[in-house]
Amino acid sequence: MLALTLLCVSILLTGCATSKDELLPPGDHTMLELWNGEDGDATPAQATTTARETLRRPLNAPETRAAGSVDSSYSRTQASEISQQFPRLPNPDMVMYLYPHLAGGNTPVPGYSTVFPFYSQTQYAMPGERTEAL
Repeated sequence: MLALTLLCVSILLTGCATSKDELLPPGDHTMLELWNGEDGDATPAQATTTARETLRRPLNAPETRAAGSVDSSYSRTQASEISQQFPRLPNPDMVMYLYPHLAGGNTPVPGYSTVFPFYSQTQYAMPGERTEAL
């Protein structure tokens, strides 16, 4: 058992013996030079633009007309903010009438009505869930 433990420890320590420069040799440029695109290649912005232009094609007439409606389908507008994505579920009010009574033994309390919601918390429907009466 001791030999197995020593073998495991020696294997773990062997991994720590590798130097950083041997594992990841330093390059000719600093990170700032690479960020600024001074490594001889195109700048990151130019490379991204070139890749986009390679993948993209111009829009035809029907796609150009549809582009405005597609953008508005997922954009936030005043109309979409008013519509409820998560509508409240019905929470009926319960009306309870308390008859005239004596409080504390000899203090008369007149009869009155009180209203409270049936459910203690407001519940919301999931998008697309049916909320009208069954």
